[in-house]
Formats: sequence, C-alpha cells, structure tokens
Amino acid sequence: MNSELYSILIMIIIPMIFVGLFIPIIKKIAFHINALDIPNERKIHKKPMPRLGGLGIFSGFLIGYMLFGNHTYLMNSILIGSFVLLIVGMIDDINSIKARYKLLGQIVASLIVVLYGGLLLKDVSFFGFYLDFGIFSYPITILFILGCINCMNLIDGMDGLAGGISSIFFLTIGIIAVIKGQFALATALTFIMFGSTLGFLFHNFYPAKIFMGDSGSMFLGLMIAVITLLGFKSTMMSAIIIPFFILAVPIFDTVFAIIRRKLKGESFATPDKSHIHHQLLKRNFSQRQTVITIYIVTFLFSIASIIYSLIDQKVGMIIYGVLMIIFIVLVFKTDVIFERSVRNKRQ
Repeated sequence: MNSELYSILIMIIIPMIFVGLFIPIIKKIAFHINALDIPNERKIHKKPMPRLGGLGIFSGFLIGYMLFGNHTYLMNSILIGSFVLLIVGMIDDINSIKARYKLLGQIVASLIVVLYGGLLLKDVSFFGFYLDFGIFSYPITILFILGCINCMNLIDGMDGLAGGISSIFFLTIGIIAVIKGQFALATALTFIMFGSTLGFLFHNFYPAKIFMGDSGSMFLGLMIAVITLLGFKSTMMSAIIIPFFILAVPIFDTVFAIIRRKLKGESFATPDKSHIHHQLLKRNFSQRQTVITIYIVTFLFSIASIIYSLIDQKVGMIIYGVLMIIFIVLVFKTDVIFERSVRNKRQ
C-alpha cells in the first residue's frame, strides 16, 4: 500500500510542478500572440488577461501520461480527442470563433472517444433503479460528454473557479478509488489531472495571472467525462449520482442558464452575467469570497459522495437531499433564472 501511495504522490507532484513552471512561459506566449481576454461590460476583470492556460493543463496531463500511462486504443482516443479540443479552444482564445464551430469541435472529440476508444455509458444505477441504454448508449454517451464539456465551459467565469471545482472532483474520485482499491486507468488519469489542475491554480486563483480559456475549460470537461465513464466501467463508482452531485454547482448553473436564456428568447450560446457566481457578486461577495463559497458547497457534496460510496448509501442519500434542498432554496432567492422584479410583476 505504501508503494501505491508513493506512486500516487508522484503522479500528482510531477504534473503539478511541471505546470507550475510552464505557465509563466505560456503567459509570455499569450501576450506575444495576442491571446488576451479583453475587459468589457460582461467581464469581471479590469485589464487584459492572457489566456491559453489550458495549454499548461494539457501539457501536465501529457507529461503524466508519458510517465505513467499505457499505450491503448482507448488512451489514444482520449489523447486525440483532447488535442482536438485543445486546438479548437486555442483558436478561440486567440481570436474568438462562433459557438457552432466550438460545438463541432466538441462533437468530433466526443465521437473519437466513443467510436475509436469504445468508451460507452451502457447503463446507470441511481437510488436503487437500474437502466440499460442498449443501442442508445452511443448518442447518450456523446450527449453526456458534451454536457460535461459545456458545464465546465460555462462555469469558467471567475479566477480559480473552474480549476478549483475540477480539482475537488479529481481529488474526490481519487479518494474513492484508493479506498476501494481500484488502481486502473481512471485512477492514474484522476491523479495526473489533479496535479495538473493544482499546478495551474497556483497562477489562476484570485488575483489570477492567467486564464485557462476555452482550451482549458473544454479539456477539463472532457477529462471529467472520461474519468466518470472509466469509473463506471471499472466499478470505481457504483452510481451516476456520485459525479453528478460533486459537480452539482456547474451542472445546475448550466441548467439554469438554458432555462434563463430560453425564457428571454435568447440562444443558449448568448453570454450573460446571471450565473451563480455573478449572483454572489451582486450580494457584495468579493471574488475570493464567491469562489471559496462555491468551493465549500462543492466540498460538502464531495463529502456526501464519499459517504454514499464508501460508508452508508442511505446516509449519503439523506445528506444529498438536505444539501440539494438548501442549495435550490438559496438559488431561487437570486436572479439566476429570471429577475425577481420580473417575477413580482407577473405575480
């Protein structure tokens, strides 16, 4: 066990140090090629910020794979799919492209993982129910991957937010895997990604010195989807609710964004300043307080997931339920779906 824990620490530390040292170089490259996030009325930051941070996270993942990964068709598909998203995201980080082109890149990456890698969400179990998708496994898996990619893409609106949520996800899944004695591909990828994301957070937590950009948020979303699917495949996770609840904040933020924009008659791709983190800022939270608050919520859901997976499912379900009720009640006291002034006029 000690040798396994030592291996895990190495999987975390090497990518973390590499990314931490590589990011300042990427920052200079971003300024040189004008890959900058320029402030406007929708943005929170006040000065041009270098993007391309996703290149650093991907590089850490690549170093980790070369040192600890195995050469398989599945791993090839993950690498190729990740590279497709990285290129699409970097193009957007340098010169913004239309949402439809980003979606096309996301679909191509998802198809590579599903068709070439053979990674499928064939069935799910939740709250005692079991569902076999059969032939619908292919479209459902693709939609699942696209959902994860866009959840992380939408939540990436504040210093350290997407990176922190991802780090908590990777750490939680890693803890569950180790305690269950699951040392498979999913476990290695989980700790490599945890190290890579931590290395980036050293430069991205408020006040950020660099943003991850779409290259980073889309890559993180893909890896979260891949690790989740691998976890089901290796029985590391017994139910879909585990990753669902760990990522409750970005998932519900995405759902609320879809509803909000639909009610306004806007396209889903239309950006706005009504996300959950924006709502906290409106209530005089600082950026640091907002991000830490969301971290705490995510940690609570993660603890519930560990209890559900490793200790007692019934207790875990009760904690899930209590946290969800509190979370939804608090969210509905904000303008995250529609402005309360509008709501009051309708009443």
